[in-house]
Amino acid sequence: MPENRERCISLLKSAGCSANVIAHCQAVCDCAEEYAQRCDLADTELVITGAMLHDIGRGSTHGIDHAQRGADLLREKGFPERVARIVECHTGAGITADECTLLGLSPRDCMPQTLEEKIVTHADNRIAGTTLVTIDDSIASAIHLPVKIRKRMYRLANEVELLTQ
Repeated sequence: MPENRERCISLLKSAGCSANVIAHCQAVCDCAEEYAQRCDLADTELVITGAMLHDIGRGSTHGIDHAQRGADLLREKGFPERVARIVECHTGAGITADECTLLGLSPRDCMPQTLEEKIVTHADNRIAGTTLVTIDDSIASAIHLPVKIRKRMYRLANEVELLTQ
């Protein structure tokens, strides 16, 4: 296993993440790395780090706030903002500042903007536990979410799939 992944696993463990969360992060990383390698424009090392750490906030909460908590933890530890933003933006297909406010989160723009943020977010949507699923299955399992958010997931999937063909 590459050194970067080993360091990320150590960090996930020290943050209190369970073996299931770590296995999920590894599966998301494998999927995201494959997307990144198919796209010459993506920073593969950034994608690997962001994907491995995307659920680090689950060491303290499994709520919707895990993404913001994880990003804040990485900022406190001195990680580059590019990594923190991947963690902060990975939920669903992103959350607007207004949606954050409605969800009781800090009112931040948590919408994926960069290619690396989009790749990790899409890869997370494609992995259920440690199993690769179709985007249709992922969206169907998110039936509890508003239609506009499920449409956003579909648009993000189409964008990433097109960019990485």
